[in-house]
Amino acid sequence: MNPMMDQKKSPSIEQSMESMSERLSNLETLYFPRALQSAATTPSDRKSLLLDLLSRDAAVFLERYGSQLTSDELNELSVLNDDYEINWHLNHLRSLISPTADELKSKSAQIKNRRLAYMDKLVIAGHYFSEDAMREREPYLHHEYVGKFQDPSGRNMARPGEKWSETLMRRSEEAILVAKIRGEQQRLGVAECDWVGNEIEQPEEEEEEEEEEDEDEDEEEFGAVGSSHPSQAVVNKSAQTATEEEMQDQMNQLTVIMQQKFLSGEDHQHLDYTKIDEDETLDDCWQRGANHDAEEKYFGTD
Repeated sequence: MNPMMDQKKSPSIEQSMESMSERLSNLETLYFPRALQSAATTPSDRKSLLLDLLSRDAAVFLERYGSQLTSDELNELSVLNDDYEINWHLNHLRSLISPTADELKSKSAQIKNRRLAYMDKLVIAGHYFSEDAMREREPYLHHEYVGKFQDPSGRNMARPGEKWSETLMRRSEEAILVAKIRGEQQRLGVAECDWVGNEIEQPEEEEEEEEEEDEDEDEEEFGAVGSSHPSQAVVNKSAQTATEEEMQDQMNQLTVIMQQKFLSGEDHQHLDYTKIDEDETLDDCWQRGANHDAEEKYFGTD
């Protein structure tokens, strides 16, 4: 039986119950079981239901609405802490509001392990850390590690079995990504001759200029400028190549960086970290992995 029913309620606790029920009743999004929803349409109705539950079963009240209570309101209910279940809820709710150093450390480790477990799922699924997906999230970073070694014209070519409308859509998306890369290059002060896209655009512009110049004058100009001539810079730019092994190493480095960004919470625009960090089912995943690693280490030492 609820301790509240075993003792005479003092005027102060009755007033506290009235006050917190009144405040909660004005929250339009407050949860009520389906069976009570039709009876909880007005603040007055909601207050009556809340006050009744708090009087009858404070443990259920705290489980259902405790996260909505303030620290002062929790303290006002401390007179009920001789009940184990109620005391557990009160301590748990207080730890959420004002966690100790040990609780913060434990929570941080828990979040880290859950994100690791979720990342393992993303890796197995194969999409989130695919090259295309990483490039879409971080186009400039992809360009610096991988893209500048690739032939940019290939991204605009039609693909086998692709509809023309799909090709146009992909080209439009590609133009947006290129614009983002160029914008970042400009922001960082990268030389214009090294901007992405200039390895294609610049030769055409130079060819038009050369048609307007006399052949002798063009040769003299090239001789004077030498290796600093814009066309030479383009050749150097487009000549960036890497072996298959080097490309794989670059891709591995990019993937590690992207995974670290995910773990540190930088992917909040693409994922809901709240759901990941509060997902208790992920605990089983990382605990199984930890046990497996421990077993391998144990039998490996034998």
